[in-house]
Amino acid sequence: MMMQLPETHIQKNNLFNAMNRFIGAVNDMDQTVMVPSLLRDVPLDEDRELSSLSSDVDEGDMYSYYQLLKSIRRDIEWGVRCAAADEMRKDSIRFSRRNSSASTASSASSSSSSSSSFSSEEDEEEDEDLQKQFQYHLTGLQGVLSKLTMQANSLTKRYKQEVGI
Repeated sequence: MMMQLPETHIQKNNLFNAMNRFIGAVNDMDQTVMVPSLLRDVPLDEDRELSSLSSDVDEGDMYSYYQLLKSIRRDIEWGVRCAAADEMRKDSIRFSRRNSSASTASSASSSSSSSSSFSSEEDEEEDEDLQKQFQYHLTGLQGVLSKLTMQANSLTKRYKQEVGI
């Protein structure tokens, strides 16, 4: 039997917990909203928390925002299924197959001679830059997930008010 430790402040702010909180909020929203079509033509402007993203949603009503939140949840759970990304992958595979083994070997030898000219300081700076970029994007992703979670909860609350639950 495994003893469960209480969550610390650091654990509460990790990416997995942020994703789980968002997915849970959207699942709750999805279970609460029994008739999504009732959200059509209900403006976001009446709700402060939802109106902040009304410019990002085409129609600017609660239904379109409901669909957006569900779409984001699906992307998190199943991965981003972007046709453009699939096409880019196919194109890169075709391009790499066109390269002959001789040209690949010659480019590898020229790249190895040029890479030996890099100093260890430049490698360390690059690694540090990658770490800073990762931390920046991770913090941003956690912030966005937190806002989306609050907005999914707000949409659920607003639906309950509209329906009279």
